[in-house]
Amino acid sequence: MVPPTGRPLPTTGGAVLSALPASEDEPPLTLPRDPAREAARRELSKRMYHENDPSWFQRALNAFWDWVGKVFDAASAATPGGGLGLVVVIVAALALVGALWWRLGTPRRLPTSSTALFDDRPRSAAEHRTTAEAHAARGHWNQAVQERMRAVVRSLEERALLDVRPGRTADEAASAAGRVLPAHADRLRTAARDFDDVTYGGRSADDGTYRRLTALDEDLERTKPVLTSSAHSTVHSARRGAAE
Repeated sequence: MVPPTGRPLPTTGGAVLSALPASEDEPPLTLPRDPAREAARRELSKRMYHENDPSWFQRALNAFWDWVGKVFDAASAATPGGGLGLVVVIVAALALVGALWWRLGTPRRLPTSSTALFDDRPRSAAEHRTTAEAHAARGHWNQAVQERMRAVVRSLEERALLDVRPGRTADEAASAAGRVLPAHADRLRTAARDFDDVTYGGRSADDGTYRRLTALDEDLERTKPVLTSSAHSTVHSARRGAAE
């Protein structure tokens, strides 16, 4: 740059003159690099220069899409057929997941029979049956199945075919009753599984589940036990406990 005097502006170690001298007699004014850089940084940090900058959300979104683009490019390079091949692979994977979901249904938590079958307030088998029928009349099949299973077990306890155990689970009751009533062992296990499914497994019962359990309850009422040696000792101890 040549000033009006016709002489070039002097520099010192790469620093540029910040202003023209007031006269030829005065020494030239220079500004070192570091202060000049700091002055420029302060100037550019003013709000007026950043009014149109993207927001933090937009910057994060842009960074995310840049990352997705890099991943897609890398996957396309590694997939036969490039981008089209990658799209085919993704569509096939989604179709496989959809087919498995349709075939297996929504994943559910496996039922665990870790809680006692009965609550703290003891009730008779007749009371459980009445409550079950009331739930069934309103279409509350889960509660109806729970109460009917309790009626089944309480009835067996009242007949001294099972010993009275407040902390017994549905699985334990079905296993013990199956030894005394072997003709119904499979149905008892199914009933216990239905109880666990609606109580702990997050499943929903229906009219068929309840009617199947009701039929089992009625059949058990008419069935005489088969007293094997182990079953006989169980029934004997239950009757002795009831007498005491």
